[in-house]
Amino acid sequence: MGRWCMARRRARARRAWGCRARAWRAGVRRVRPSGRRVRVVVRPGLVAVRLAVVTAVAGATVLLPGATAPAADAADGYAYAFADGARRIEGATGTADAVALEPGTTYRSSLPRSGTVHFRLELDAASNAYASVTAVPAAGAAITAADGIRMSVRDADGSSCSSDSVSFGAARSPRPLTAWGMREISPGGLRCQEPGTYYVTVERIRPQDSPPDPWGLELATATEPGLERTGATSAPGTWDSSSPEPVTGEPERRRGGSGFADATAVAQGVWRDDVRPGQTLFYKVPVDWGQQLYATAELGSAGGGSGYAPGALSLTLHNPVRGEVDDAATGYAGRRATADLSPVPPVAHANRHAAADQVSGMRFAGEYYLVVHLAEGVAEDFGEGPFGLTLRVRIKGGGQGGPGYDGEPVPRGVFEVAGRAAASEDGAAGDDLAMKAVAVGGIGTGSALLVGLGVWTVVARRRGPGPRPGGPGL
Repeated sequence: MGRWCMARRRARARRAWGCRARAWRAGVRRVRPSGRRVRVVVRPGLVAVRLAVVTAVAGATVLLPGATAPAADAADGYAYAFADGARRIEGATGTADAVALEPGTTYRSSLPRSGTVHFRLELDAASNAYASVTAVPAAGAAITAADGIRMSVRDADGSSCSSDSVSFGAARSPRPLTAWGMREISPGGLRCQEPGTYYVTVERIRPQDSPPDPWGLELATATEPGLERTGATSAPGTWDSSSPEPVTGEPERRRGGSGFADATAVAQGVWRDDVRPGQTLFYKVPVDWGQQLYATAELGSAGGGSGYAPGALSLTLHNPVRGEVDDAATGYAGRRATADLSPVPPVAHANRHAAADQVSGMRFAGEYYLVVHLAEGVAEDFGEGPFGLTLRVRIKGGGQGGPGYDGEPVPRGVFEVAGRAAASEDGAAGDDLAMKAVAVGGIGTGSALLVGLGVWTVVARRRGPGPRPGGPGL
């Protein structure tokens, strides 16, 4: 088609319009960027695909390191965002048929109203193993304050290595509940020290008062290697347990995620979001060895209504393996209300030897999770919202070296802070990291767009001219 038009070049002043019209009908267009002539072959049927790809690349969201795109099934703000690609498995009613959980893998299952479900772990004699389970009841489910889940890790003989339980509390609002368990290797340990088969069991605390429908389950596992050298065998004796002044400044809007897998990355600062009754928001904060984390969640005043909703706003802190460290809740009477986490110690390997969860849970560096929930009952007195949410995060300390692991954890890097640049009151390294991420992301997006267009142009040139007018279409 192009050679046919070029042959009539001498007469193009007289016949230019007719040539261009025939060229467009045949799928050939000429453009002149910077005075140069370039032929772009537009193949009917592929135009929509190419435009869709260009639009997707050009409109791609730049994510901070470690962040994941929001899950599609959580778009309404109420559904829990299960990890993308989580393996679906069935919990067994007995240990004989229990499915093995591989360290570093996330699974999706379900929990019936009655009975215990079992999963299997195959462990060595040197690594600590952690498992977490998040139960997700349906929105609007009728639950009691004491209802919830109980999980345990047991050895092959049925002896308990650890157990944990969590309930919905006074708000009686259905929300994702997360419990965790572990098998720890410790000097002088008497139970659960041998290599072999272990079991994770999950059940509802009060099945007789629980909704009849099964609850969704998300299970995550991780292993932690031992130390190269023997470390402390007792928790640190003293640490600064005073509450610092809340972080001030102009809030920056940051939309929370709908699950652990798509938790929104934040650092030290003031963050603004909107939350509706029954909604749970997830954020993650990098906390390095030796750093202390402080956080508060504030709910703004309502535009109208009256009454009181007990336990309306809850804020929960989870460690990198999703273990609950601390939680706080406050009632709501239509006026500004704040949920403050208790001060937790600086991250240290030796914290695991403490009896209190607020201390023992701060046992490794990595991404800590802040989970905010607004009870469904708030809507009865104050409407559906949305309500203004302010999250204040402070990180104290500049970070230290790790304890010296004798090997790699699974998943790799789970107990590390990327670039060791978590933002804190001692510096703005985190802000610099965020800006670099945005810059690199922007460059990457533009480069991808240009490369894509370049490839299409090369392919078009190699395919040669289109058909002559009147010839068969593509």
